[in-house]
Amino acid sequence: MSIITMREALRQAMDEEMARDKNVILMGEEVAQYNGAYKVSQGLYDKYGEKRVIDTPITENGFAGVGIGAAMAGLRPIVEFMTFNFALQAFDQIVNNAAKMRYMSGGQFKVPIVFRGPNGPAEFLSSQHSQATQTFFAHVPGLKVVAPGTPYDAKGLLKAAIRDDNPVIFLESELMYSWEGEVPEEEYIIDIGKADVKKEGSDITIISYSKPLRYVMESAEILEKEGINVEVVDLRSIRPLDEETILNSVKKTNRCVIVDESWPFVSVASHVGWLISYKAFDYLDAPVELVTSEDVPMPYNHKLELAAQPSVDKIIKAVKKVMYI
Repeated sequence: MSIITMREALRQAMDEEMARDKNVILMGEEVAQYNGAYKVSQGLYDKYGEKRVIDTPITENGFAGVGIGAAMAGLRPIVEFMTFNFALQAFDQIVNNAAKMRYMSGGQFKVPIVFRGPNGPAEFLSSQHSQATQTFFAHVPGLKVVAPGTPYDAKGLLKAAIRDDNPVIFLESELMYSWEGEVPEEEYIIDIGKADVKKEGSDITIISYSKPLRYVMESAEILEKEGINVEVVDLRSIRPLDEETILNSVKKTNRCVIVDESWPFVSVASHVGWLISYKAFDYLDAPVELVTSEDVPMPYNHKLELAAQPSVDKIIKAVKKVMYI
């Protein structure tokens, strides 16, 4: 297998799907001649031309709406937000049109569109540009929400998202674009809605997704040296949620920590925690513990910025609390 970055994996997914299906188009701010703000779309404009790789004005609500209309008319748009913080400008189009059109039309209109771009805490971007937005979108019926944690998963899931007949929110952590991982050269698809056990273990389950997955794996390695055998479940897909994999893991280990870089109140982590308490209560030997971002706007000061987010230290402390150590 080749070792490539997350941005290369995403680019390969779009390139292969655009080559396979002429109805797949890419649109967004600077995706064409500038090759994308994070260079994810590098080379696609030269390869597919201005009718399929389209620069848009700085009008998120506008070009999100154009993409939805194009999807209803038979195309398969990929709409790139320069950051999902800006997608909040397009929230009405995503929530009131993309998510509901198939339901409100009685199935007459499909909306095969992917909204993708960087999400979550970055560095030195402060409170308006460094937010984890997954909870906003996961709340809405009619949307699928995906957040990969490795280049392998990113490529397979993005190809599945592009082929999906429903709107998919595809969240790429901003700091992960240069992270590397193994990606096979042959084609593969990862079904949306399937979690992955990244590490088998017997003492405790840690559930996470996207960027914090790396901190979880580092924590598991440290805890292993202390004799604590951790099982790591990567959700990959937030909605639909793979309840079976979550519950089977917790029933095996009897203890659970959930790591999520969104805010704690009414979050993905709090929902998964409720799910475990509701459907696997009799298997638990300790209350489920959450490690989330602090319940504050993201600070600009770097020390405070790091302190506000999940970390290896916080994860290890949470594990030991659940293990009563």
